[in-house]
Amino acid sequence: QVQLVESGGGLVHTGGSLRLSCAASGRPISTYDMAWFRQAPGKEREFVASITWRTGSTYYADSVKGRFTISRDNAKNTVYLQMNSLKPEDTAVYYCAAGYGTPLHVDYWGQGTQVTVSS
Repeated sequence: QVQLVESGGGLVHTGGSLRLSCAASGRPISTYDMAWFRQAPGKEREFVASITWRTGSTYYADSVKGRFTISRDNAKNTVYLQMNSLKPEDTAVYYCAAGYGTPLHVDYWGQGTQVTVSS
């Protein structure tokens, strides 16, 4: 079992930045592909970014390319999402996920952290 706990969400103005963290426990994440998803009110959960365990390759939704960066620190068992140039449409609950494949087959979800971008 892998437990994932997100942190770093909050309220930020348009154009601001936030860094989300996802701390894992229970098992090392070094052999898991990791990803971030988000869900806005009234909308389905959507893919944001992922990073593979084998090569560290990264993938992004078109809506966040060039603004968001996913990274991982296996020594700290933590995954990050650096979010820059935030827009009101980025407002959502952000979830960390662990699994395999691209697109990610999710085995474990975090509980989510709220990100609110004010205009």
